[in-house]
Amino acid sequence: MFDHVHLRVTDLERSRAFYAAALEPLGIPLLLDTPELVAFANLALSADKPASTGVHVAFTADSREAVDTFHAAAIAAGGTDNGAPGPREYGPYAAYVLDSDGTNLEAAHRSFG
Repeated sequence: MFDHVHLRVTDLERSRAFYAAALEPLGIPLLLDTPELVAFANLALSADKPASTGVHVAFTADSREAVDTFHAAAIAAGGTDNGAPGPREYGPYAAYVLDSDGTNLEAAHRSFG
């Protein structure tokens, strides 16, 4: 089990706005907002160099609708589609979006039963 994920981003203000919009449908709150560090629950962002690259972060979604809303909100906030919402052969209903630094964000909903 991990405690938190810390991503280095090229533009903290742009990333704060993007993540606030993308994570709101998943119920992930903004907990800390300073000029040096922004934190959403267990995800921290800072403008340290170099930016994190090649990272995949998956968030749990409570429903398929939350996955759909995450994807739409992230795209509207400037993200790049990296996989439209839909069932995945490995199990969940999921969607993927790249942030401005190329981090692959996933929202996944697993139905059990």
